[in-house]
Amino acid sequence: MRIAMIGTGYVGLVSGACFSDFGHDVVCVDKDAAKIAALEDGKMPIYEPGLDALVAHNVAGGRLSFTTDLASAVAGADAVFIAVGTPSRRGDGHADLSYVHAAAEEIAGALTGPAVIVTKSTVPVGTGDEVERIMREAAPQAEFWVASNPEFLREGAAIDDFKRPDRVVVGIEDDRARDVLERIYRPLNLNRAPLLFTRRRTAELIKYAANAFLATKITFINEIADLCEIVGADVQDVSRGIGLDNRIGPKFLHAGPGYGGSCFPKDTLALLKTAEDEQVPLRIVESVVKVNDSRKRAMGRKVIRAMGGDVRGKTVAILGLTFKPNTDDMREAPSIAIIQALQDEGATIRACDPEGVEQAKRELQDVEFLADPYAAADGADALVIVTEWDQFRALDLSRMAKIMNAPILVDLRNVYSPDEARNAGLDYVGVGMPQHPAEAA
Repeated sequence: MRIAMIGTGYVGLVSGACFSDFGHDVVCVDKDAAKIAALEDGKMPIYEPGLDALVAHNVAGGRLSFTTDLASAVAGADAVFIAVGTPSRRGDGHADLSYVHAAAEEIAGALTGPAVIVTKSTVPVGTGDEVERIMREAAPQAEFWVASNPEFLREGAAIDDFKRPDRVVVGIEDDRARDVLERIYRPLNLNRAPLLFTRRRTAELIKYAANAFLATKITFINEIADLCEIVGADVQDVSRGIGLDNRIGPKFLHAGPGYGGSCFPKDTLALLKTAEDEQVPLRIVESVVKVNDSRKRAMGRKVIRAMGGDVRGKTVAILGLTFKPNTDDMREAPSIAIIQALQDEGATIRACDPEGVEQAKRELQDVEFLADPYAAADGADALVIVTEWDQFRALDLSRMAKIMNAPILVDLRNVYSPDEARNAGLDYVGVGMPQHPAEAA
């Protein structure tokens, strides 16, 4: 199959590379000439494990190419995927669909034969209808069918998620679109991945509902963690105890500093705006958004309490800046609010992250970035683990205790056990555990 992928962001680049690895002929399109030139040189615009090798393999095989010329990519394509950005619109929180609409109009003018137009971007319910309207108006004689195929890729594990998905959701209004998408996803039949066909609007809502539910699980266990600290329970045992119930499951029940990233914050807000427009209150999702926003700043206050309530003139070492490991994505990362809360109280910040420093420099001011966690901790008054990168899971805690000015470890991901840290000479504060005297002060 010939596929045109419009957009070379996270979703478009990963999807295009994986489709080409299935054996399809894929052309990825982007208006940013510098980005396309870099991709042609093998330089990835994002960090995703294995993506550079996957792209190089399929470019060498002649199945994957990059261009700024949308018309040449769309001409003769069996399917055109729209994978452009849909950021939150300034002022009201609605998803900004201007890039999707512009792509639809340009695609309509470039079609040379029948094709399926697939929205891969995360879009509100009814976007497919609008894409179809725009294209019919722009090219009344064109033969095409609009489908929805939302992505469910986890940053840091996107390639595996694409090739071994737990489901592929496709929203269609015509059997001809179904036939094309069945052929595109046929290579997944060996893995018996369920291909779920629905109506187009249903597929659009599935994506938002899934992300809102996962965000709810995270926020729920974070609130339970707060209760655990007060009543003397351990949230990790609570998580295991409820996660073993197969009606609940263990995933997304790890207490921490709140969710961030490119999906959950944006998508929960967009879902709320859609519901608001339809006058259907989503009170649970509304509460999730509010609780998560306040939690990030609260984690800054947690660090301050652990340091005796006063951080003015003190140095705090932050390990992990990205919203999760194995990505360079800083969008809505909890580290931003935590660092800002500490800086507001007069703390000096040193930070270490394996991949996120360049992105972090755009979000944070007056932070010293260091490549080595021990260099960040040397002479610090507290060490804070914000993102659980593998590089931070086997630190020499005894060494940390010796080089720090004050041996305080605030572990916001519960990477280490309290006994392990304290035996190494560190004053340990975790999340969702009985309060340690230093934090209760």
